[in-house]
Amino acid sequence: MMILISTLNFAQKIDEQRMERDIEVAENVLSTLLRQQFDKQKMFFPLEVKGSYQPGYGVTFRLPADFTTPIVFSFDGPGEDMHWDVPQAPGVYSYSYKVDEDGEHMEEIESMEPIEPVEPIERPEKREMIDKGDHHRIVIKSNVDVQRDKADKEREKADKDRTKADKEREKADKLKDKAEKQRDKLKERKRADMDSIRDVYNDKMIEASKNFLADYGDLISQLSPEEKIIITNQGEQPRMWVGKLVNAPKRTHLSIEAAKGDLSAYKQGKLTHDQIVSKIKVVNTETVETIEPDLELLSSIFDRLYQPDLSHTYFTEDRIYYERLKDYGVVYYMQVYSSNQQDYMLFSMPTIKLNDVDQATRNKKVTELYPDFEKELKENILEYGRTLKSLKDTEVLVFNVKLTKCASCGIPSSLELSVKGSVLKDFGLGKIDKNSAVSKLMVKKGPNQ
Repeated sequence: MMILISTLNFAQKIDEQRMERDIEVAENVLSTLLRQQFDKQKMFFPLEVKGSYQPGYGVTFRLPADFTTPIVFSFDGPGEDMHWDVPQAPGVYSYSYKVDEDGEHMEEIESMEPIEPVEPIERPEKREMIDKGDHHRIVIKSNVDVQRDKADKEREKADKDRTKADKEREKADKLKDKAEKQRDKLKERKRADMDSIRDVYNDKMIEASKNFLADYGDLISQLSPEEKIIITNQGEQPRMWVGKLVNAPKRTHLSIEAAKGDLSAYKQGKLTHDQIVSKIKVVNTETVETIEPDLELLSSIFDRLYQPDLSHTYFTEDRIYYERLKDYGVVYYMQVYSSNQQDYMLFSMPTIKLNDVDQATRNKKVTELYPDFEKELKENILEYGRTLKSLKDTEVLVFNVKLTKCASCGIPSSLELSVKGSVLKDFGLGKIDKNSAVSKLMVKKGPNQ
């Protein structure tokens, strides 16, 4: 309670206009330092830095998400489709397939065309003269025999054609295997190139961020010693990944942070450069693509909890996505709503069974519901988050929530709640009660709407 009162008292002393000015200046400085790390001729992707302040927590600067999109980096591929056709054997079958340049689309067609049996046709007998030297013999064959002989010859020809087609198909299979191996090698080369580019990019981002914190962190003068300055590429929504089209590397999560007190001590000469750098906390990790059942389950649980028929505050209509981050934890992304617009002037609020409410009434209700939403979300994270068996004690469970739009309502634009796996474990085992567990949740709010 004393910490809360102290935080509120400090927040009341903040000059909001000055804070906004300081953040905008710092955004420009950080952006400039980042651009200096790259060749200007190659810096053709946007590099916008956005900062926001949360009382009691600090200032967060958000960098662009991962750079790896098709419009930024590209690689030359084979350039042309590969297509083999096995010649069709009359009356047997045909076999063909097509592989595109990235090997992702492949079509195989195999059709069998059995030889239709020859139906005997009763016709007058046919006489054949067979010359046997000095002797002549007349052989009389029925039309059925003639047709049978013809069919035997056609079968013999079809067998030869089938054998030839089998060899052609075998040859095509070998070509297909060769093409797949070439495709795999190409993918490996692309992935290695992209991994290398990504690592260089991230190293430059981290280096520029450290320099910014050490040399220019004091530009934000109103922060208390306990508050932080954080630089991250983690946005408020799941990053829509299109890199798979060019075999892009895994997504990364960057976070570089320092306490304002340490930065001030460095400026005052109480810490050396090496000492301040050692105090800057860096997280540089990548997503894990392996599907873990408990993470999927938690996503489905929250998706159900915040449907309009169960929630009593805000609700969700979109799937709750998550990112598993190596040696860091898991981040869930939610978008919540408060109402549906019935027409230009009226709204419905399904969670509280209201219909035909005007804008003013709707906004008032949205504001009233926010404290209950935050409280309930914290409790749900603790209650159901303890089901995560794959989360290590040192890792964190994060819920990143984009809140319902409500202009001038005074509620945050976003809400981020995080808790360590060890807290969830202790709460699940009954070592700590709910109030103690709630107090260990880290809360980060976006700018007020």
